[in-house]
Amino acid sequence: MARRSWITLWRSLPGRVWRILRSDQVTLKDKLLFIVPVALYWVLPDFMAYLPIDDAAVTALAAAWFTRAMEKKYIFKK
Repeated sequence: MARRSWITLWRSLPGRVWRILRSDQVTLKDKLLFIVPVALYWVLPDFMAYLPIDDAAVTALAAAWFTRAMEKKYIFKK
């Protein structure tokens, strides 16, 4: 049962992030809170050599945190 919920989460995550980033409700500051760290991690991997985590994994973890935080802060119709 738990595995099924993880699969559902990861399938819906890109759509949820996209909906939040396109939303007029969400402030630019909140959007940049997700975009800037992820973009920096993708662009500057040499400076973050001490974090041996794959770029995609960092992006997925940041996306999961971002969607959860923004869906709590703002009301979205599902």
